[in-house]
Amino acid sequence: MRHTLCVEVRQEAREAHLMGLSVCPIAIVAAPVETVWALLDNPTRLDEWVDGRIEWIVPEGPTTPGQKFCIKSNALGRSWRVIFTVKEVILDRHTLQMDVVLPLGMALQERLICTHIDATSCRVQYG
Repeated sequence: MRHTLCVEVRQEAREAHLMGLSVCPIAIVAAPVETVWALLDNPTRLDEWVDGRIEWIVPEGPTTPGQKFCIKSNALGRSWRVIFTVKEVILDRHTLQMDVVLPLGMALQERLICTHIDATSCRVQYG
């Protein structure tokens, strides 16, 4: 698996003396885009591949705008909760737009994109 990382500091953040950071990890996955999308388009399957467990999903069902879900992970002797709010789902482009609230007050706007490469692989970009 290959990983690519891109980092960008936004001009408006520099002017406000705040740090804006854009990180875009990319991986080539040895699975068809439909297989990967099936994992992403159904929050109940997150337990299969994330380092944590699902605490709740509202409403349950396939990923849809307005849906929220919480994942709890344990690290450093503590439990950490991450809350996702789905903002946009573009099925034909295998794209999710989400707001993510992390511990310690960190909030992110994330876009997850799965791109077809060939019959047996796809590219997954998060950021």
